[in-house]
Amino acid sequence: MQEKFALIAGIALTLLIVASMSLFTVDQRQYALVFQLGEIKDVASEPGLHLKWPLIQNVRYFDKRILTIDSAEPERFLTSEKKNVLVDSFVKWRIIDVKQFYLSVGDEARAQIRLTQAVNASLREEFGKRTVHDVVSGERDKIMEEMRSKADADARNIGVQVVDVRLKRVDLPLEVSESVYRRMEAERKRVANQLRSQGAAEAEKIRADADRQREIIVAEADREAQRIKGEGDAKATAIYSAAFGQNPEFYSFYRSLDAYRNSFRNKSDVLVLEPTSEFFKYLKGSGASSGKSK
Repeated sequence: MQEKFALIAGIALTLLIVASMSLFTVDQRQYALVFQLGEIKDVASEPGLHLKWPLIQNVRYFDKRILTIDSAEPERFLTSEKKNVLVDSFVKWRIIDVKQFYLSVGDEARAQIRLTQAVNASLREEFGKRTVHDVVSGERDKIMEEMRSKADADARNIGVQVVDVRLKRVDLPLEVSESVYRRMEAERKRVANQLRSQGAAEAEKIRADADRQREIIVAEADREAQRIKGEGDAKATAIYSAAFGQNPEFYSFYRSLDAYRNSFRNKSDVLVLEPTSEFFKYLKGSGASSGKSK
């Protein structure tokens, strides 16, 4: 009885061992390659429980998630101006054909080396066609997209998709930075001087226009003032003429008095005339009339 129980237990244990060697699980984050005597027999990409032949087949797992290659040290690249730039970048990639991936590179370490070489080659090509300004700020997004496209095209040969390539930092070596900063400073000064010149020219234009408008306004005001004054003088003359026209003799007498007043304004004034002059008409008349009244 004990021997029968031991036999059953042994058979059950053997079946359990065989079952454990025949079954394997695939996580949703993994691919699984099934090898038979070193040859790929099956690819398991769906998560769950899978079967394999015990002893003659083995399983190797590969990561299905997006992986990152982050450069440890910035790389030096030459621009079209033959100036060095220090570039720090990273690559996002994932396996899309695990069988091709295994046959081409075998593992992630070799894949990272291959992708790093491809990205650096793309960087070297793209930077060689552009200036320092372009790679630092002007065409940075365009460079990253072109690098990603080229690296992805090469990575497809090993069953990998390059999801993204990003430039974390693009710096200039110290010796290049100084010359670039000097050139940028000179450019800014040139632009500032140009703007000042344009501003000064515009200011002169505005001042000239203001002066012209002022002259026009003053001239029009003077003309209007002369016109009003002329109209006033004309009206005054007409009023005087109408008033004095009623008694011409009084008007002539009034004008003579005004002439006397202006002629003898100061004691030092001297006027040399003949006694019979018309200028003394009303003075002589005044004396005669007074004498007669006496």
